Amino acid sequence: MTSEKFTVEKVLSIQRWTDNLFSFTMTRPAHFKFSAGQFARIGIMVDGELIVRAYSLVSSPYDEVLEFFSIVVPDGAFTSRLQHLKVDDELYLEKIPYGFLTLARFQQPAPQDLWLLATGTGLAPFLSMLQDFDTWKNYQQIFLVYSVRTAAELAYVDKIQDIHASFGENTPDFHFIPVITRDSNAILHERLPVLIQNGQLEKIAGHAFNLETTHIMLCGNPQMVDDTKEALKQRGLVMNRRGVGNIAVENYW
Repeated sequence: MTSEKFTVEKVLSIQRWTDNLFSFTMTRPAHFKFSAGQFARIGIMVDGELIVRAYSLVSSPYDEVLEFFSIVVPDGAFTSRLQHLKVDDELYLEKIPYGFLTLARFQQPAPQDLWLLATGTGLAPFLSMLQDFDTWKNYQQIFLVYSVRTAAELAYVDKIQDIHASFGENTPDFHFIPVITRDSNAILHERLPVLIQNGQLEKIAGHAFNLETTHIMLCGNPQMVDDTKEALKQRGLVMNRRGVGNIAVENYW
């Protein structure tokens, strides 16, 4: 059964951001196709049992390798082992991707301003989207809001700037907005739902949410997703259902 559903891939590189945050790349089989925003199911063998978890893809759909962003869960059956990965270690990759946190789900309103709101490793699917040419082609303004506890946890900042620069001058207005919740000196340091409720997020962005133009995606801590979703709904925005609506979330935790 394992051989039918999974391929065995090799770890190519590891990037450690903090004691509990790391990224890794692995080989990509030729058959593995995905859309920006989807997630893969990765497995490790523990005492003869395959343990599998879902991970959003950081990679562009066109990259030759697959990249993932992980947090270490204390005493977690999976990440407590995954954190000790070494180059050339083997991982299991399910042959098909999953998930509906893709820009294709937005049909109405038409694309205009895109807000990508992430906490922690929830940044991953948005990095994939930002490396997809269609994202830059379809939107006039893009806002990436990345909330972490400390400045040290702001992973991928250089890559975010490089991605924007790589698409040249004829791109939408792009705004990277970091939020550091445990640093009272940071420009934005409150939780995302609070920043939406008090209007600070829109003030810093210089742009307001609009029922007729705004697309918003949420990914990260489940409590953040739930609370932020409710704060946005209080502002008159609606959940995306069957292609219609402003707010899209992914549930795979």
